[in-house]
This record gives sequence, C-alpha cells and structure tokens, in this order.
Amino acid sequence: MTDPSHYRRLEALMHAAPIIELTGCRATISEGRAEITIPVARNLMHGAGAVHGCILFLALDNAAFFAANSLVEDVMVLTASFTVYFVKPVTEGQIRSVGRVVYRGRSQLVAEAQAHDDKGREVARGSGLFVPSKIPLSTIPGYGDRPDRNP
Repeated sequence: MTDPSHYRRLEALMHAAPIIELTGCRATISEGRAEITIPVARNLMHGAGAVHGCILFLALDNAAFFAANSLVEDVMVLTASFTVYFVKPVTEGQIRSVGRVVYRGRSQLVAEAQAHDDKGREVARGSGLFVPSKIPLSTIPGYGDRPDRNP
C-alpha cells in the first residue's frame, strides 16, 4: 500500500497548477483512484453555451493521471496516449470525473475515467496509457508543499 501522505502531496501538486485558477478544479486521491470536480462556469464554455471539450478532457485526464501517479511514489508519470469520448453536453452545475487504474505493468499503467454531471448522467469517458518519467516528484513545485496550504 502507498503512503497516504503521497496522495495529499499529489493533491497539493494539482491544486498548485496555474490552470487550476482558471478552472476551479479540485482533487481527491487514494490508492489507484482519483476524483476530480470542476464547477461549471461561463468562462469554461464554447460559443454554443456548453462546457468546452478541453475542460472535459482536463477532468478525465487528471482523474486517470492522478489515479496512475497514486501508485508511483518516486517520479511523475506522463500521459503517453489518451482517448476521449464526449457523450453529452454540460451547461450548468459541476463535472465530477472518477479515474481508476485498470492495469499496472512494470513500465506502464492504464487508467480509465468517467465524467458525470450533477444529475449523475455520464457526459464523457476516456482511457489513457501512462508511463513513469525520470522526473522526481520531489523536484516539482507543489508536490512538497504542505497540503493544508492549498485550499
């Protein structure tokens, strides 16, 4: 089992990322699983009035990515490939994406994620291939920060 403080440091890492200021994205990470929430806001919408696909991709990729990195404690994983399926537009409320690792090999991990709206309807799904990098987590701004400093 992975040290739970690793999950809190990963949450701090995500919350410290500059794009989080734009999206309001929040993370809860546990062993092989991550939940990402993003409040729907007008600045995240495309011209037709629904959340832009890049935001749905962010929710799915972050959920799958952090689920994968929850199982790798020394280095950052990298998204090698990711497939997204957009199912339904989102115009209000909150997006909730849950990722889980479905395969862990010696040199790669596969994780899947599903995103739902406030009514529990699936709005997107995706799966990705993640590989450990050579970038030590300890060198990434945000990872070593105290989790209680990141709201």
